[in-house]
Amino acid sequence: MGAGPLNQAERNDLLEVLDDRVGTRSTVITSQLPVEHWHAYLNDPTLADAILDRVLHSAHKLTLAGESLRKPEKAKP
Repeated sequence: MGAGPLNQAERNDLLEVLDDRVGTRSTVITSQLPVEHWHAYLNDPTLADAILDRVLHSAHKLTLAGESLRKPEKAKP
């Protein structure tokens, strides 16, 4: 999430999918965008509140750190 802007239809679809899954199924969301920026990213205060309520209410958050695995390896001597 956060790779590009969402339009209104996509925000509505996201809320609908999450609403259908909340309390019944697991949902995995990956993002390089920090959670504290998700509200602004969603760009619709009412939908952002609803989406984040469903996502963060019972979330298990894993924050990863470290170097990118996509960086080219340094030449070995």
